[in-house]
Amino acid sequence: MNPYDIDCRGLDCPAPVLKTKEAIDADPGLTRIRTAVDNDAAVENVSRFLTHNGFEVAVDARPDLIIVEGAREASDQAPRPLETPEISCPIPGDRQKIMVMVTSRAMGQGDDILGVKLMESFLKTLKEMGDDLWRLVFVNGGVELTIRDSRIVEDLKALEDEGIRIMVCGTCLTHFDLLKEKAVGETTNMLDIVTAMQLAHKVITL
Repeated sequence: MNPYDIDCRGLDCPAPVLKTKEAIDADPGLTRIRTAVDNDAAVENVSRFLTHNGFEVAVDARPDLIIVEGAREASDQAPRPLETPEISCPIPGDRQKIMVMVTSRAMGQGDDILGVKLMESFLKTLKEMGDDLWRLVFVNGGVELTIRDSRIVEDLKALEDEGIRIMVCGTCLTHFDLLKEKAVGETTNMLDIVTAMQLAHKVITL
């Protein structure tokens, strides 16, 4: 066993990914890491995390454990910040993972003033979805709803405080020159948005 072997057997998601990340954070220059897990979700999440951060991944499935091994070449460049892709954790019971993607400030077509009112009303009512609401994603003109002077920014902050992950397209913010005005959610990229779509049980696009 080398110093970077991590035994994550018996740990609930997302602990295996977080412990793997901690090990790399402690030594950003390491070139090999092995994480022992005991379930398929952990294998998928740890493998995705290592791949996103420049490691070649191999999986060794044994009768009593699964070892996810990452290897990469040494680099003379300063280590880049670690990327943490979407983590898929099993959800107990019948809870659905619903992702809502907002692509505009207005809902529907016809009267733009009415459309803005409808969108704001819809987002204020999202809390009624309860635990099924999983991700809220803003792209294109929808990112304008996440800035400081948005009339629903406080409602969005309340959803975020309740554990709803709000993802805001960084390319879109940059295009509209709103990056510094964003007041809620995390600036994200299209890879994370597509990954979230794959993991969601249902995607609602507005």
